[in-house]
Amino acid sequence: MAPANPAAAVSVIVTVRDEAATIERLLGSLAIQSRPADEIVVVDGGSSDGTVAILRRREARGDLPLHVIERPGANISAGRNAALAAARGPIVAATDAGVRLDAGWLARLVAPLAGGQRFAAGFFASDPTSAFETALGATTLPEVSEVDPRRFLPSSRSVAFRRDDALSVGGYPEWLDYCEDLVFDLRLAALAGEPTFVADAVARFRPRPDLSAFVRQYYRYARGDGKADLWRARHAVRYATYLALAPALAGLAARHHPVWSLALFGGLAAMVRAPYRRLVRQWAPLGTRERLAALAWVPVVRVAGDLAKMAGYPAGVAWRMRCRPPDWRPLGRPNAGRW
Repeated sequence: MAPANPAAAVSVIVTVRDEAATIERLLGSLAIQSRPADEIVVVDGGSSDGTVAILRRREARGDLPLHVIERPGANISAGRNAALAAARGPIVAATDAGVRLDAGWLARLVAPLAGGQRFAAGFFASDPTSAFETALGATTLPEVSEVDPRRFLPSSRSVAFRRDDALSVGGYPEWLDYCEDLVFDLRLAALAGEPTFVADAVARFRPRPDLSAFVRQYYRYARGDGKADLWRARHAVRYATYLALAPALAGLAARHHPVWSLALFGGLAAMVRAPYRRLVRQWAPLGTRERLAALAWVPVVRVAGDLAKMAGYPAGVAWRMRCRPPDWRPLGRPNAGRW
């Protein structure tokens, strides 16, 4: 059904692969939006677990304006670009599989675009099911109160923009398998202006279920940083901290210098202070044993994530030197953007 006002039509785009266990939750949350999508374009990158069959059944049912596209072998950027090419609405909202959207998510997210803005950043929060996942969310994700709206770059779990602008910057970088949404954000911000932060447009997602899955995720994120030449200073600080500062403080502390012992433990406390503060605010659903487990997981998650990034970043840099990807920097300006 065509929207009453085509100029204000909103297309929601999603990419999926092997999401049979979670896709109904996403579709269900899209079905109850206070501002329904005019179109939902879902691109499947080659699922083998029945995801496509679920999507086709829902498409045939007709209760959602669902358009399913199959692109076996497409990475997430290629999938999003296929969805952008197929989308008919001038305004596009992007989200991901594995997400549960608040009922007011779409209405709030696209409101700035209806008012003349060109780029809006929604928020995303963890939706944990265990003590480990609660600790992981508290350790890795900021709360709304911690966000600087002027510097916040959205995840494509919760973002809206004008389709023409997205196409003008070339869509998502298909040569990049992780961190592709950050590259897209930086290019889009250079064209359309900084995103308007919409704190109450919330997409909720389940964190990785165990430590090994989390480590793989952060390794890949950091490898993506290296491929795209993102966040050099952040990675340099991490290497300096773990390879120089921490060993130096540990060595001095081992020689029974109390000041250096205090400095070492003070540094460790600083690393986990914010995660513990968030955890205490988020652990209401947990029992006593689960809370103790979550407390123990926080420093493990923090250190494991840092070590995974330290391993992944040089792998990405080596790939970049070998493969020489295109210069993605905003509008071709070598020193533009925030990385």
